[in-house]
Amino acid sequence: MTEGAPSLAAWQLLRLASPQLPIGGYSYSQGLELAVDSGLVHDPDSAARWIGDHLSLNLARFEAPLLLAHCEAAAAGDWERLKQLADQHRASRETRELHLESRQMGYSLQQLLDDLPEQDDAARALLRALREPGLAVAWALAARAWAIPPRDALAAWLWGWLENQLAVLMKTLPLGQQAAQRLTSALLPQLDQARRTASEIQPNHWGGAAFGLALASMAHERQYSRLFRS
Repeated sequence: MTEGAPSLAAWQLLRLASPQLPIGGYSYSQGLELAVDSGLVHDPDSAARWIGDHLSLNLARFEAPLLLAHCEAAAAGDWERLKQLADQHRASRETRELHLESRQMGYSLQQLLDDLPEQDDAARALLRALREPGLAVAWALAARAWAIPPRDALAAWLWGWLENQLAVLMKTLPLGQQAAQRLTSALLPQLDQARRTASEIQPNHWGGAAFGLALASMAHERQYSRLFRS
């Protein structure tokens, strides 16, 4: 490759962030489908409010720093810390479908990693020792396997989350690709702020109050007709 070309880690980062990563993220809406069905989200402005609130009230203050801590522990080979974080992540799933989402995507990523040469024996052993490894620990071990720095792995996860939310909107609202791109432009500053907050917040300040998300998820479990599993 020519001088100044991307490093292997940069290519691996694109790989991790790609919607083609076969872990089934497209199957889940994280409550957004229920919000659309109930009329809480009905146009680009209401979608921006829902996604922006999710970013600032939930992801930035809890989900994202917890994921970053997973990635840092995996990169350092701190297996005891990683086990504790994986237990904390599993316990924090507030509804049945959010638990199943994390478990299924974690399982799919584990199956992928087990079949790739980049995964080391210590990481394989940890995954096999965990009870129902979730997405966060599997994501952290994928970042370790592909030599992706923890904060870059966090950025990839946040981008994948936003991209999936926009894909949900295009399937459930009359929202075209150009409108989705305008919404992306509006939300990127909040996405970056969530990344910065997650990188700076101390563990004793982790925590969110995403009551609307929990209620939407519980209601979605009983939604009569739906496209998504959560």
